[in-house]
Amino acid sequence: MKSICLFFTTFLAMTSFAFTFDPNPLEDFCVIINDIKTWVLVNGKCYKEPKLVTPDDFFFSIKEENISSQLGSQVTLPTVSEILGLNTLGISFARIDFAPKGLNPPHAHPRAAEILIVLEGTLNVGFVTSNPENRLITKVLNKGDVFVFPIGLIHFQHNMGDGNAVVISGLNSHNSRVITIIKEVFGSNQISSELLTKALQVDNNIVDNLQKQFWLDNN
Repeated sequence: MKSICLFFTTFLAMTSFAFTFDPNPLEDFCVIINDIKTWVLVNGKCYKEPKLVTPDDFFFSIKEENISSQLGSQVTLPTVSEILGLNTLGISFARIDFAPKGLNPPHAHPRAAEILIVLEGTLNVGFVTSNPENRLITKVLNKGDVFVFPIGLIHFQHNMGDGNAVVISGLNSHNSRVITIIKEVFGSNQISSELLTKALQVDNNIVDNLQKQFWLDNN
């Protein structure tokens, strides 16, 4: 119970700084509109007229996801595309399901810090500080434990157990985005192998082989 209270207390503290990164709302809410027949113009964009807002604009159901992929994890991160009422509020949540030994690979959220609580399982989590230290900050978490990942830093979660694991994370952006490091570098096929060979100081054949792989996306 203490861990859950700490999670929400920390998350609320984070949201007090959320508008440093996301637009500061000037209305009670600003629900994105899909039906152009019922829109109003706010700051040059179309939003639903407040009197037409419904509870479904603020609702999303997160269910257990398929975790049978090679990574053994699945991230469900509803953004303003799924919860229209999230727009301008500066917050979002994610559920991450892990198969045994499943991995949420190194990634970063360019617009949000993240706070995570373990609901089930045992995970090794961590992040790497920026240059020049590049220090690894890592810890093993059990059910009820909470961990924070600073904004923009590369981080990961790895299920160490033989059973499934589930975590919930909060982010102080309504659209934090995700940069999956390995997938972005080798999966885009837009960075030349010559450039990567020089940057990584490895044989060109290694880079060519990595660029030919199918890099999974668990989001």
